[in-house]
Amino acid sequence: MAGKSKEQRTERGEHVKVVVIGTGFGGLGAAVRLRREGITDFVVLERSGSVGGTWRDNSYPGCACDVPSHLYSFSFAPNAEWPRTFSGQKHIRAYLEQVTDTFGLRPHIRFDHEVRMMRWDTERLIWEVETSQGTLTADVVVSATGPLSDPKLPDVPGIDTFPGKIFHSARWDHDYDLRGKRVAMIGTGASAIQIVPAIQPEVGKLTLFQRTPPWVMPRMDRKVTGAERWLHRKLPVTATARRGLLWGIRELQVQAFTKRPGELGAVETLAKRNIARAIKDPALRAKLTPDYRIGCKRILLSNTYYPALARPNVDLVASGLSEIRGNTLVGADGSEVEVDAIIFGTGFHVTDMPIAERVVGDQGETLAATWKDGMNSLRGATAAGFPNWMTIIGPNTGLGNSSMILMIESQLNYMADYLRQLDVLGGKAALDARDSAVTAWNAKVQERMERTVWATGGCNSWYLDANGRNTTVWPGTTTEFRNATRRVDLSEYEVLRPAPSAADGKGPRGEKAGVSA
Repeated sequence: MAGKSKEQRTERGEHVKVVVIGTGFGGLGAAVRLRREGITDFVVLERSGSVGGTWRDNSYPGCACDVPSHLYSFSFAPNAEWPRTFSGQKHIRAYLEQVTDTFGLRPHIRFDHEVRMMRWDTERLIWEVETSQGTLTADVVVSATGPLSDPKLPDVPGIDTFPGKIFHSARWDHDYDLRGKRVAMIGTGASAIQIVPAIQPEVGKLTLFQRTPPWVMPRMDRKVTGAERWLHRKLPVTATARRGLLWGIRELQVQAFTKRPGELGAVETLAKRNIARAIKDPALRAKLTPDYRIGCKRILLSNTYYPALARPNVDLVASGLSEIRGNTLVGADGSEVEVDAIIFGTGFHVTDMPIAERVVGDQGETLAATWKDGMNSLRGATAAGFPNWMTIIGPNTGLGNSSMILMIESQLNYMADYLRQLDVLGGKAALDARDSAVTAWNAKVQERMERTVWATGGCNSWYLDANGRNTTVWPGTTTEFRNATRRVDLSEYEVLRPAPSAADGKGPRGEKAGVSA
């Protein structure tokens, strides 16, 4: 990097104050916040060749956001030119490119730099970051890889022997021509309900394998008029007000999800009417009607999903996929169908994020090993035994009804204060979350989780880990989370200092300063 001193270019490689990983909303937001805090000694490592994160990777037909555009954007980077009330993938990706250029982030970004391993150096109190292009060190690492970055394929017997085309929705093969093909869509999540109506008109036959039907509400999408865009350009306060209204409505809805799930019954009635309007066949309607409380899984939005399922070239296998025998896909109910291509809309590694396998803490153990019984962190940001390491969109920071950008900006506040605290401490220092603080925070989160719709709604969702614990969603309002992450409480951390010598008996983690709990 230009401007580095000889002292910073050590024999072990380049050193920076902060390494950020990923260029989705989290990573770009962190980079903007660092610059606004006056920190320019940082790099952003991106494994791909362009910015965008999940909005770069997910380019499947029909890909769009289910959060209104004016809420699904940074508060510090409003966009008056959103073309629709719910924007599509290409417009969101273009917005992230615009943010990158507007805030001068490109000089900090290193494309095609996949992080292979991060190791905490207990003597020097720095992170060694090994990438596909070499190694560098940093005082602080901010991991913004996101939970929707690594696709998950099911372990289906015979999948390796399928002679046709296979790809995941997040790795769409645009060179493969679906026209006239016999296609199987596996899964009925947010991606699948957008893909099905997008490809239905062109494929020869489409078979949807459904394990659990989703609740689908109408999508209140429309073009944003030229007059609206002109008003937002000329009077930015109108866009701010629009964003505030969208946010406020969703804040009021949170109580039903987190404290009074019974109130969601009225929404369930509306969702059933949505099914009935498009699906006239009673047998098919029964297969598409969930038997769990609405909101237990994420509520999906579409005006075209049910009409597509009613078309003559679409079949529904309501038992899920159990086996693949050559070109034949076998449902759990024994039904068989021959296909030319399989599209997996089976989600991502959310509760077992692969990046955790690449983070080695102060005891020589990976974050994945530390989280073997389930993810947990302090305020969704830091983990005990991993000093000066933070994550954006960490455990229990997801949302069931609002915009993740709100949560990201709250975590950026916490990151900024974390770095300020390190500066105030002076000299070489690191902060390590106390086990007691992590335990206390997660106990409160899980206690609140017990009465939420995600725990009582009677479904098995991707919010739950292998032990059935919800380590994904935040059981409160975005306001509560923002207040909880506004400042770093030093009593929740141990302050580490470099050990004067190996013989002083301070142990492998450096010298601990006396900050009491």
